[in-house]
Amino acid sequence: MPLSHPHIRTTVETYLAHHPHERPQLGGLLEALDRPADIASRSTFSGHVTCGVVLVDQLGRVLHVLHLASGRVLAPGGHTEHDDESLAGAALRELYEETGIPPEAVVPWPGYEAVPFDIDIHDTDARPGEGEPGHRHFDFRFLFRLRSGDPVSVVLQEEEVGGIEWRPLDQVTQPSLREKLLKLTPAVDLEAANASALIYNDRGEYLLHLRDYFPGRIWEPGMWSLLGGGRESQDATLEHTVRRELGEEAGLHIPDLTLFGTEEAVDDAGVTLPIAIYAGNWNGDPRELHLTEGVMLAWFAPDDLLRLRITPSTSDLVRRHAATSQAVAPALGSLAGHPSETERRRASPTGTVLNVVGVHLYLERPDGAVLLGLRHPDSGFAPSTWHALAGHCEQESAIACLIREAREEAGLLIEPHDVELVHVVHLVDRVGDQPRMGLFFRARVWRGEPQLCEPDKCTEWRFWDPASLPEALVPYTRGVIEAIRAGHLYSEMGWA
Repeated sequence: MPLSHPHIRTTVETYLAHHPHERPQLGGLLEALDRPADIASRSTFSGHVTCGVVLVDQLGRVLHVLHLASGRVLAPGGHTEHDDESLAGAALRELYEETGIPPEAVVPWPGYEAVPFDIDIHDTDARPGEGEPGHRHFDFRFLFRLRSGDPVSVVLQEEEVGGIEWRPLDQVTQPSLREKLLKLTPAVDLEAANASALIYNDRGEYLLHLRDYFPGRIWEPGMWSLLGGGRESQDATLEHTVRRELGEEAGLHIPDLTLFGTEEAVDDAGVTLPIAIYAGNWNGDPRELHLTEGVMLAWFAPDDLLRLRITPSTSDLVRRHAATSQAVAPALGSLAGHPSETERRRASPTGTVLNVVGVHLYLERPDGAVLLGLRHPDSGFAPSTWHALAGHCEQESAIACLIREAREEAGLLIEPHDVELVHVVHLVDRVGDQPRMGLFFRARVWRGEPQLCEPDKCTEWRFWDPASLPEALVPYTRGVIEAIRAGHLYSEMGWA
Protein backbone atom coordinates (compact mmCIF):
# COMPACT_ATOMS: atom_id res chain seq x y z
CA MET A 1 0.00 0.00 0.00
CA PRO A 2 1.21 3.56 -0.63
CA LEU A 3 2.79 5.60 2.11
CA SER A 4 0.04 7.18 4.21
CA HIS A 5 -0.16 10.69 5.59
CA PRO A 6 -0.28 9.33 9.18
CA HIS A 7 3.00 7.46 8.61
CA ILE A 8 4.62 10.54 7.13
CA ARG A 9 3.27 12.79 9.90
CA THR A 10 4.53 10.43 12.61
CA THR A 11 7.97 10.46 11.00
CA VAL A 12 7.96 14.27 10.86
CA GLU A 13 6.85 14.63 14.48
CA THR A 14 9.52 12.15 15.62
CA TYR A 15 12.08 14.22 13.76
CA LEU A 16 10.81 17.49 15.27
CA ALA A 17 11.08 15.99 18.74
CA HIS A 18 14.84 15.91 18.06
CA HIS A 19 14.90 19.26 16.23
CA PRO A 20 12.07 21.43 17.65
CA HIS A 21 13.69 24.63 16.33
CA GLU A 22 13.04 23.42 12.76
CA ARG A 23 9.23 23.40 13.10
CA PRO A 24 8.79 26.84 11.46
CA GLN A 25 10.86 25.89 8.40
CA LEU A 26 8.88 22.64 7.99
CA GLY A 27 5.56 24.50 8.13
CA GLY A 28 4.94 23.92 4.42
CA LEU A 29 5.27 20.15 4.89
CA LEU A 30 2.92 20.12 7.90
CA GLU A 31 0.35 22.15 5.96
CA ALA A 32 0.61 19.75 3.01
CA LEU A 33 -0.12 16.85 5.36
CA ASP A 34 -3.40 18.56 6.34
CA ARG A 35 -4.56 18.70 2.72
CA PRO A 36 -6.23 15.74 0.96
CA ALA A 37 -3.74 15.63 -1.93
CA ASP A 38 -1.41 12.60 -1.64
CA ILE A 39 2.08 14.03 -1.02
CA ALA A 40 3.60 10.56 -1.47
CA SER A 41 2.68 10.76 -5.18
CA ARG A 42 5.13 12.42 -7.57
CA SER A 43 2.15 13.75 -9.55
CA THR A 44 1.16 16.05 -6.67
CA PHE A 45 2.89 19.17 -7.93
CA SER A 46 1.90 21.35 -5.00
CA GLY A 47 4.63 19.38 -3.22
CA HIS A 48 5.56 15.74 -2.75
CA VAL A 49 7.92 13.51 -0.78
CA THR A 50 11.35 12.34 -1.88
CA CYS A 51 13.71 10.09 0.12
CA GLY A 52 17.47 9.78 0.17
CA VAL A 53 20.32 7.97 1.91
CA VAL A 54 23.24 9.76 3.51
CA LEU A 55 25.78 6.91 3.41
CA VAL A 56 29.06 7.17 5.32
CA ASP A 57 31.94 4.77 4.66
CA GLN A 58 34.58 3.46 7.08
CA LEU A 59 36.76 6.50 6.38
CA GLY A 60 34.07 9.00 7.25
CA ARG A 61 33.28 10.00 3.65
CA VAL A 62 29.77 10.55 2.29
CA LEU A 63 28.52 9.00 -0.95
CA HIS A 64 27.45 11.45 -3.68
CA VAL A 65 26.05 10.67 -7.12
CA LEU A 66 25.70 12.82 -10.23
CA HIS A 67 21.96 12.98 -10.97
CA LEU A 68 21.67 13.35 -14.73
CA ALA A 69 18.16 14.84 -14.59
CA SER A 70 19.27 17.85 -12.55
CA GLY A 71 22.99 17.80 -13.32
CA ARG A 72 23.69 18.11 -9.58
CA VAL A 73 25.99 16.08 -7.35
CA LEU A 74 23.89 14.99 -4.36
CA ALA A 75 23.28 12.10 -2.00
CA PRO A 76 21.46 9.13 -3.61
CA GLY A 77 17.68 9.45 -3.53
CA GLY A 78 14.48 10.01 -5.44
CA HIS A 79 10.70 9.69 -5.48
CA THR A 80 8.67 7.20 -3.50
CA GLU A 81 6.89 4.30 -5.21
CA HIS A 82 3.48 2.74 -4.65
CA ASP A 83 5.02 -0.41 -3.12
CA ASP A 84 7.24 1.40 -0.58
CA GLU A 85 6.25 0.42 2.96
CA SER A 86 8.20 3.14 4.77
CA LEU A 87 10.15 6.32 4.04
CA ALA A 88 13.42 4.68 5.11
CA GLY A 89 12.59 1.70 2.88
CA ALA A 90 12.06 4.06 -0.07
CA ALA A 91 15.45 5.64 0.60
CA LEU A 92 17.19 2.24 0.65
CA ARG A 93 15.42 1.20 -2.55
CA GLU A 94 16.68 4.36 -4.27
CA LEU A 95 20.22 3.66 -3.00
CA TYR A 96 20.12 0.16 -4.51
CA GLU A 97 18.58 1.28 -7.81
CA GLU A 98 21.04 4.12 -8.35
CA THR A 99 24.25 2.51 -7.07
CA GLY A 100 23.68 -1.23 -6.74
CA ILE A 101 24.47 -1.09 -3.00
CA PRO A 102 21.98 -3.49 -1.36
CA PRO A 103 20.19 -2.77 1.96
CA GLU A 104 22.10 -5.59 3.67
CA ALA A 105 25.40 -3.77 3.02
CA VAL A 106 24.43 -0.83 5.24
CA VAL A 107 23.21 -0.28 8.80
CA PRO A 108 21.47 2.73 10.37
CA TRP A 109 23.72 5.17 12.16
CA PRO A 110 23.40 4.68 15.95
CA GLY A 111 20.62 6.90 17.25
CA TYR A 112 18.99 7.29 13.83
CA GLU A 113 17.40 3.88 13.45
CA ALA A 114 13.84 5.27 13.44
CA VAL A 115 14.20 8.96 12.63
CA PRO A 116 15.43 10.89 9.58
CA PHE A 117 18.79 12.60 9.91
CA ASP A 118 17.53 15.64 8.01
CA ILE A 119 14.34 16.92 6.36
CA ASP A 120 14.71 19.59 3.71
CA ILE A 121 12.17 21.52 1.66
CA HIS A 122 13.34 22.88 -1.67
CA ASP A 123 11.96 23.85 -5.07
CA THR A 124 12.89 21.92 -8.19
CA ASP A 125 12.90 23.13 -11.78
CA ALA A 126 10.29 22.26 -14.37
CA ARG A 127 10.97 19.38 -16.78
CA PRO A 128 8.84 20.14 -19.86
CA GLY A 129 10.01 17.01 -21.61
CA GLU A 130 8.57 14.92 -18.78
CA GLY A 131 5.42 17.03 -18.44
CA GLU A 132 6.42 18.24 -14.98
CA PRO A 133 6.02 21.88 -13.90
CA GLY A 134 8.27 23.41 -11.28
CA HIS A 135 7.29 22.03 -7.89
CA ARG A 136 8.41 21.46 -4.31
CA HIS A 137 10.18 18.47 -2.76
CA PHE A 138 9.82 17.38 0.85
CA ASP A 139 13.12 15.52 1.13
CA PHE A 140 13.59 12.93 3.91
CA ARG A 141 17.25 11.99 4.38
CA PHE A 142 18.19 8.88 6.36
CA LEU A 143 21.67 8.29 7.78
CA PHE A 144 23.40 4.93 7.21
CA ARG A 145 26.94 3.60 7.33
CA LEU A 146 28.59 0.80 5.42
CA ARG A 147 28.95 -2.47 7.28
CA SER A 148 32.50 -3.47 8.17
CA GLY A 149 33.95 -6.18 6.00
CA ASP A 150 34.42 -6.62 2.28
CA PRO A 151 34.10 -3.46 0.17
CA VAL A 152 30.84 -3.09 -1.75
CA SER A 153 30.72 -3.00 -5.52
CA VAL A 154 28.91 -0.12 -7.21
CA VAL A 155 26.71 -0.62 -10.28
CA LEU A 156 25.36 2.68 -11.58
CA GLN A 157 21.86 3.20 -12.93
CA GLU A 158 23.16 4.56 -16.23
CA GLU A 159 19.96 6.28 -17.37
CA GLU A 160 19.81 8.39 -14.17
CA VAL A 161 23.29 8.46 -12.60
CA GLY A 162 26.44 9.77 -14.29
CA GLY A 163 29.00 8.85 -11.64
CA ILE A 164 29.75 8.60 -7.92
CA GLU A 165 32.11 10.35 -5.52
CA TRP A 166 32.96 9.79 -1.86
CA ARG A 167 33.40 13.22 -0.24
CA PRO A 168 34.75 14.21 3.20
CA LEU A 169 32.13 15.56 5.58
CA ASP A 170 33.24 19.16 5.10
CA GLN A 171 32.74 18.86 1.32
CA VAL A 172 29.14 17.58 1.39
CA THR A 173 27.24 19.64 -1.20
CA GLN A 174 24.08 20.57 0.75
CA PRO A 175 24.91 23.20 3.42
CA SER A 176 22.31 22.18 6.04
CA LEU A 177 23.26 18.53 5.73
CA ARG A 178 26.98 19.36 5.89
CA GLU A 179 26.47 21.36 9.08
CA LYS A 180 24.70 18.47 10.82
CA LEU A 181 27.28 15.90 9.69
CA LEU A 182 30.17 17.97 11.04
CA LYS A 183 28.48 17.96 14.46
CA LEU A 184 27.95 14.20 14.37
CA THR A 185 29.58 11.98 16.97
CA PRO A 186 31.65 9.37 15.07
CA ALA A 187 30.44 5.79 15.23
CA VAL A 188 32.61 3.21 16.95
CA ASP A 189 33.94 1.61 13.77
CA LEU A 190 34.87 5.00 12.30
CA GLU A 191 37.05 5.73 15.33
CA ALA A 192 39.14 2.72 14.29
CA ALA A 193 40.03 4.36 10.99
CA ASN A 194 43.52 5.84 10.60
CA ALA A 195 44.99 8.65 8.55
CA SER A 196 48.59 9.14 7.39
CA ALA A 197 50.47 11.94 5.65
CA LEU A 198 52.47 11.42 2.47
CA ILE A 199 54.67 14.53 2.58
CA TYR A 200 56.98 15.39 -0.31
CA ASN A 201 59.23 18.34 -1.18
CA ASP A 202 60.08 20.08 -4.44
CA ARG A 203 63.18 17.86 -4.84
CA GLY A 204 60.95 14.79 -5.08
CA GLU A 205 61.88 13.44 -1.63
CA TYR A 206 59.48 12.01 0.95
CA LEU A 207 59.40 12.67 4.69
CA LEU A 208 59.63 9.43 6.67
CA HIS A 209 59.36 8.79 10.40
CA LEU A 210 61.61 6.27 12.20
CA ARG A 211 59.47 4.62 14.87
CA ASP A 212 60.68 3.65 18.35
CA TYR A 213 61.65 0.01 18.75
CA PHE A 214 59.09 -1.17 21.30
CA PRO A 215 57.78 -4.54 20.05
CA GLY A 216 54.26 -5.23 21.26
CA ARG A 217 53.73 -1.61 22.31
CA ILE A 218 53.67 0.20 18.98
CA TRP A 219 52.80 -0.72 15.42
CA GLU A 220 55.72 -1.46 13.06
CA PRO A 221 58.44 -0.90 15.69
CA GLY A 222 61.80 0.31 14.43
CA MET A 223 60.47 0.83 10.89
CA TRP A 224 60.47 3.87 8.66
CA SER A 225 56.87 4.92 8.10
CA LEU A 226 54.54 7.84 7.45
CA LEU A 227 53.41 10.27 10.12
CA GLY A 228 49.83 9.71 11.21
CA GLY A 229 47.59 7.85 13.60
CA GLY A 230 44.10 6.79 14.61
CA ARG A 231 40.94 8.81 14.53
CA GLU A 232 39.76 10.23 17.84
CA SER A 233 36.28 11.29 18.91
CA GLN A 234 36.94 15.01 18.43
CA ASP A 235 37.98 14.55 14.78
CA ALA A 236 35.10 15.54 12.50
CA THR A 237 36.89 14.12 9.44
CA LEU A 238 39.98 12.05 8.74
CA GLU A 239 41.67 15.18 7.40
CA HIS A 240 41.24 16.59 10.91
CA THR A 241 42.83 13.38 12.20
CA VAL A 242 45.94 13.67 10.05
CA ARG A 243 46.33 17.38 10.80
CA ARG A 244 46.04 16.73 14.52
CA GLU A 245 48.59 13.91 14.34
CA LEU A 246 51.06 16.06 12.38
CA GLY A 247 50.77 18.77 15.01
CA GLU A 248 51.03 16.41 17.97
CA GLU A 249 53.88 14.25 16.64
CA ALA A 250 56.04 16.88 14.97
CA GLY A 251 54.54 20.35 15.38
CA LEU A 252 54.04 20.31 11.62
CA HIS A 253 51.31 22.30 9.85
CA ILE A 254 50.78 21.92 6.09
CA PRO A 255 48.20 24.25 4.49
CA ASP A 256 47.19 22.06 1.56
CA LEU A 257 46.49 18.37 2.04
CA THR A 258 44.63 16.32 -0.56
CA LEU A 259 43.30 12.78 -0.29
CA PHE A 260 45.56 10.55 -2.37
CA GLY A 261 43.75 7.30 -1.67
CA THR A 262 42.89 4.69 0.93
CA GLU A 263 44.95 1.71 2.03
CA GLU A 264 44.38 -1.24 4.34
CA ALA A 265 46.76 -2.55 6.98
CA VAL A 266 46.63 -5.47 9.39
CA ASP A 267 47.65 -4.80 12.99
CA ASP A 268 49.35 -7.23 15.39
CA ALA A 269 45.98 -8.64 16.43
CA GLY A 270 45.09 -9.46 12.81
CA VAL A 271 42.50 -6.68 12.53
CA THR A 272 42.27 -4.93 9.16
CA LEU A 273 42.31 -1.13 9.49
CA PRO A 274 41.42 1.36 6.75
CA ILE A 275 43.94 4.18 6.35
CA ALA A 276 43.26 7.43 4.51
CA ILE A 277 46.41 8.78 2.84
CA TYR A 278 46.66 12.56 2.53
CA ALA A 279 49.41 14.06 0.38
CA GLY A 280 50.97 17.48 0.93
CA ASN A 281 53.98 19.52 -0.12
CA TRP A 282 56.49 20.88 2.44
CA ASN A 283 60.06 22.11 1.94
CA GLY A 284 61.30 22.56 5.50
CA ASP A 285 64.15 21.02 7.48
CA PRO A 286 62.89 18.06 9.57
CA ARG A 287 65.75 18.60 12.03
CA GLU A 288 64.05 21.81 13.14
CA LEU A 289 60.77 20.07 14.02
CA HIS A 290 59.86 19.20 17.60
CA LEU A 291 59.44 15.41 17.43
CA THR A 292 57.40 13.99 20.32
CA GLU A 293 57.21 10.37 19.12
CA GLY A 294 59.73 8.11 17.42
CA VAL A 295 63.45 8.54 16.78
CA MET A 296 63.81 10.94 13.85
CA LEU A 297 62.38 12.39 10.65
CA ALA A 298 64.32 12.47 7.37
CA TRP A 299 63.88 13.04 3.63
CA PHE A 300 64.36 10.10 1.24
CA ALA A 301 64.09 9.84 -2.54
CA PRO A 302 62.16 6.82 -3.87
CA ASP A 303 65.51 5.40 -5.10
CA ASP A 304 66.73 5.20 -1.50
CA LEU A 305 63.87 3.11 -0.11
CA LEU A 306 65.66 -0.16 -0.89
CA ARG A 307 68.23 0.69 1.81
CA LEU A 308 65.64 1.27 4.55
CA ARG A 309 63.85 -0.96 7.00
CA ILE A 310 60.39 -0.18 5.64
CA THR A 311 57.26 -2.22 4.95
CA PRO A 312 56.63 -3.16 1.32
CA SER A 313 53.22 -1.44 1.49
CA THR A 314 54.73 1.91 2.55
CA SER A 315 57.47 1.66 -0.06
CA ASP A 316 54.91 0.82 -2.74
CA LEU A 317 52.71 3.74 -1.67
CA VAL A 318 55.58 6.22 -2.01
CA ARG A 319 56.54 4.88 -5.43
CA ARG A 320 52.95 5.00 -6.67
CA HIS A 321 52.59 8.60 -5.59
CA ALA A 322 55.92 9.51 -7.19
CA ALA A 323 54.87 7.83 -10.44
CA THR A 324 51.54 9.65 -10.66
CA SER A 325 52.42 13.09 -9.30
CA GLN A 326 53.83 15.62 -11.74
CA ALA A 327 55.41 17.46 -8.85
CA VAL A 328 57.61 14.53 -7.86
CA ALA A 329 57.76 12.20 -10.86
CA PRO A 330 61.35 13.23 -11.71
CA ALA A 331 62.44 11.78 -8.35
CA LEU A 332 61.87 8.27 -9.69
CA GLY A 333 65.28 8.71 -11.33
CA SER A 334 66.69 5.52 -12.74
CA LEU A 335 63.54 3.59 -11.80
CA ALA A 336 61.75 5.25 -14.71
CA GLY A 337 64.78 5.50 -16.97
CA HIS A 338 65.30 9.19 -16.17
CA PRO A 339 68.45 10.89 -14.83
CA SER A 340 69.28 10.26 -11.18
CA GLU A 341 68.20 12.66 -8.43
CA THR A 342 71.70 14.16 -8.25
CA GLU A 343 71.74 14.70 -12.02
CA ARG A 344 68.27 16.21 -11.94
CA ARG A 345 69.23 18.73 -9.24
CA ARG A 346 72.36 19.68 -11.19
CA ALA A 347 70.32 20.24 -14.38
CA SER A 348 67.50 22.23 -12.76
CA PRO A 349 67.44 25.87 -13.91
CA THR A 350 67.81 28.52 -11.27
CA GLY A 351 65.01 31.05 -10.70
CA THR A 352 62.22 28.67 -11.68
CA VAL A 353 58.87 29.80 -10.22
CA LEU A 354 55.76 27.58 -10.21
CA ASN A 355 52.72 29.12 -11.90
CA VAL A 356 49.19 28.46 -10.67
CA VAL A 357 46.92 27.18 -13.46
CA GLY A 358 43.32 28.40 -13.35
CA VAL A 359 40.64 27.05 -15.68
CA HIS A 360 37.66 29.26 -16.64
CA LEU A 361 34.39 28.62 -18.45
CA TYR A 362 33.44 31.16 -21.15
CA LEU A 363 29.78 30.25 -21.60
CA GLU A 364 28.06 32.31 -24.30
CA ARG A 365 24.40 32.07 -25.26
CA PRO A 366 23.32 32.44 -28.91
CA ASP A 367 22.39 36.06 -28.17
CA GLY A 368 25.97 36.76 -27.08
CA ALA A 369 25.28 37.02 -23.34
CA VAL A 370 28.08 35.63 -21.14
CA LEU A 371 27.65 33.69 -17.88
CA LEU A 372 29.07 35.25 -14.70
CA GLY A 373 28.72 34.33 -11.05
CA LEU A 374 28.53 36.66 -8.04
CA ARG A 375 31.08 35.46 -5.48
CA HIS A 376 30.02 35.07 -1.85
CA PRO A 377 30.69 38.07 0.47
CA ASP A 378 32.93 35.83 2.62
CA SER A 379 35.01 34.60 -0.32
CA GLY A 380 38.76 34.84 0.14
CA PHE A 381 39.11 35.98 -3.49
CA ALA A 382 37.05 38.83 -4.96
CA PRO A 383 34.17 38.86 -2.44
CA SER A 384 30.84 40.27 -3.71
CA THR A 385 32.36 40.51 -7.19
CA TRP A 386 31.26 38.95 -10.48
CA HIS A 387 33.61 36.40 -12.04
CA ALA A 388 33.63 33.62 -14.62
CA LEU A 389 33.02 30.08 -13.43
CA ALA A 390 36.54 28.95 -12.55
CA GLY A 391 38.76 26.69 -10.47
CA HIS A 392 42.36 25.59 -10.00
CA CYS A 393 43.71 22.50 -11.74
CA GLU A 394 44.20 19.58 -9.39
CA GLN A 395 45.81 16.26 -10.42
CA GLU A 396 43.87 16.37 -13.71
CA SER A 397 43.92 17.81 -17.19
CA ALA A 398 42.67 21.33 -17.81
CA ILE A 399 39.55 20.16 -19.68
CA ALA A 400 38.79 17.59 -16.97
CA CYS A 401 39.06 20.43 -14.45
CA LEU A 402 36.67 22.56 -16.49
CA ILE A 403 34.08 19.79 -16.73
CA ARG A 404 34.34 19.04 -13.00
CA GLU A 405 34.07 22.68 -11.93
CA ALA A 406 31.09 23.33 -14.24
CA ARG A 407 29.26 20.34 -12.76
CA GLU A 408 30.16 21.04 -9.12
CA GLU A 409 29.58 24.80 -9.13
CA ALA A 410 26.62 25.22 -11.50
CA GLY A 411 25.23 21.77 -12.35
CA LEU A 412 26.22 22.14 -16.01
CA LEU A 413 27.12 19.03 -18.01
CA ILE A 414 29.81 19.52 -20.66
CA GLU A 415 31.42 16.94 -22.94
CA PRO A 416 35.17 17.17 -23.74
CA HIS A 417 34.62 17.28 -27.50
CA ASP A 418 32.37 20.36 -27.11
CA VAL A 419 35.16 22.48 -25.59
CA GLU A 420 37.60 24.86 -27.33
CA LEU A 421 40.34 27.12 -25.95
CA VAL A 422 39.49 30.78 -26.63
CA HIS A 423 42.01 32.73 -24.51
CA VAL A 424 45.09 32.46 -22.29
CA VAL A 425 45.97 35.20 -19.80
CA HIS A 426 49.29 35.30 -17.91
CA LEU A 427 48.97 37.57 -14.90
CA VAL A 428 50.24 38.65 -11.51
CA ASP A 429 48.28 40.72 -9.00
CA ARG A 430 51.42 42.61 -7.97
CA VAL A 431 55.05 42.42 -9.06
CA GLY A 432 56.70 39.62 -7.10
CA ASP A 433 53.49 37.65 -6.45
CA GLN A 434 53.11 34.08 -7.66
CA PRO A 435 52.16 34.22 -11.36
CA ARG A 436 48.98 32.64 -12.65
CA MET A 437 48.08 31.21 -16.03
CA GLY A 438 44.36 31.53 -16.78
CA LEU A 439 42.90 29.23 -19.45
CA PHE A 440 39.47 30.25 -20.81
CA PHE A 441 37.49 27.55 -22.60
CA ARG A 442 34.28 28.03 -24.57
CA ALA A 443 31.64 25.30 -24.38
CA ARG A 444 29.88 25.14 -27.74
CA VAL A 445 27.17 22.86 -26.31
CA TRP A 446 26.10 22.12 -22.74
CA ARG A 447 23.25 20.59 -20.81
CA GLY A 448 21.37 22.17 -17.93
CA GLU A 449 20.77 25.67 -16.62
CA PRO A 450 23.12 27.31 -14.10
CA GLN A 451 22.21 26.37 -10.51
CA LEU A 452 23.62 27.43 -7.15
CA CYS A 453 25.23 24.10 -6.28
CA GLU A 454 27.77 25.74 -3.94
CA PRO A 455 25.92 28.70 -2.34
CA ASP A 456 28.77 29.20 0.11
CA LYS A 457 30.95 30.19 -2.88
CA CYS A 458 28.55 31.77 -5.39
CA THR A 459 25.27 33.55 -4.60
CA GLU A 460 23.95 34.18 -8.12
CA TRP A 461 24.45 33.13 -11.74
CA ARG A 462 23.46 35.55 -14.52
CA PHE A 463 24.04 35.99 -18.25
CA TRP A 464 25.38 39.47 -19.05
CA ASP A 465 25.53 41.46 -22.27
CA PRO A 466 29.32 41.81 -22.95
CA ALA A 467 28.69 45.46 -23.82
CA SER A 468 27.11 46.11 -20.38
CA LEU A 469 29.18 44.11 -17.93
CA PRO A 470 28.71 44.69 -14.16
CA GLU A 471 30.89 47.33 -12.54
CA ALA A 472 31.99 44.94 -9.78
CA LEU A 473 33.79 42.47 -12.07
CA VAL A 474 37.18 40.81 -11.56
CA PRO A 475 39.52 42.99 -13.65
CA TYR A 476 41.24 40.22 -15.56
CA THR A 477 37.86 38.64 -16.35
CA ARG A 478 36.71 41.92 -17.88
CA GLY A 479 39.96 42.15 -19.86
CA VAL A 480 39.66 38.60 -21.15
CA ILE A 481 36.04 39.03 -22.26
CA GLU A 482 37.06 42.14 -24.21
CA ALA A 483 40.05 40.28 -25.70
CA ILE A 484 37.87 37.33 -26.78
CA ARG A 485 35.41 39.69 -28.48
CA ALA A 486 38.36 41.29 -30.28
CA GLY A 487 39.63 37.88 -31.43
CA HIS A 488 42.82 37.89 -29.34
CA LEU A 489 44.03 34.52 -28.08
CA TYR A 490 46.62 35.72 -25.52
CA SER A 491 47.06 38.62 -23.08
CA GLU A 492 49.22 39.62 -20.10
CA MET A 493 48.21 41.58 -17.03
CA GLY A 494 50.01 42.95 -13.98
CA TRP A 495 53.55 42.56 -15.30
CA ALA A 496 55.75 45.65 -14.96
